[in-house]
Amino acid sequence: MTANTLAGGTFTLADGLTVGRLGYGAMQLAGPGVFGPPADRDAAVAVLREAVELGVNHIDTADFYGPHVTNQIIREALHPYDGIVVVTKVGAVRDDQGAWVHQRSPEQLRAQVHDNLRNLGVDALDVVNLRVGGGDDGHSAVPGSIAEPFAALVEMQQEGLIKHLGISTVNAEQVAEAQSIAPVVCVQNAYNVAHREDDKLVESLAAQGIAYVPYFPLGGFSPLQSEVLNSVAARLGATPMAVALAWLLQRSPNILLIPGTSSLAHLRENVAAASLELPADAISELDAIA
Repeated sequence: MTANTLAGGTFTLADGLTVGRLGYGAMQLAGPGVFGPPADRDAAVAVLREAVELGVNHIDTADFYGPHVTNQIIREALHPYDGIVVVTKVGAVRDDQGAWVHQRSPEQLRAQVHDNLRNLGVDALDVVNLRVGGGDDGHSAVPGSIAEPFAALVEMQQEGLIKHLGISTVNAEQVAEAQSIAPVVCVQNAYNVAHREDDKLVESLAAQGIAYVPYFPLGGFSPLQSEVLNSVAARLGATPMAVALAWLLQRSPNILLIPGTSSLAHLRENVAAASLELPADAISELDAIA
């Protein structure tokens, strides 16, 4: 596969680890509810390969997608990952009914790391995010110490199983606690143009040269907020998703995007967002909806 150069620029997570700011989130490659296999595995493989052909070199995943299914598809499509950074996450598993179950003891995290290693077919994972929170809505930070589970990942990093560490669904205090234990290369939280609770955290991480990776780019919009987004998109001749992604890219240079889709057409629309330059009046209008 020969990847093109993707618009949107790049960001260096760590020495020798530079990614395009527009990545790809693999969650939707699993079956309904992110559980079980997809209806068309070949189509899922094709989406991943097309993403790389379009210039994407940052793939976000987790072995609890499926479970195991998404990582196995990534391995089939992209192994040995030449020039591709695969970022995974641990801290949860799936039960027999597909429920998301927190598992963050050192022993449980070690088992999850080895599941990722085996299903991705690698000896060491590029980046592992410790997913911490959840809350009532499933994507809110839950206050409390993360020292024990993060230290368990640091131990595996020292053993050579993990190259770099990140954290997900956390607050600023938890970010600081993790940083007091070991370097953090990325923070992955729910954030979009309508939900700006992490504004200060985005800016703090940018000042430190640490990536902020938002998920749910269109999550939790009210009807009025969606109406404004749709209006801006129509005026620019773009899709609402493209506008939401473009706003994030222009929000801060440390923001990396991981939109997911199982559709080639939607993938191409998302990639086009990296080339969409929002005019100042559109940004002002979008800023106001938060």
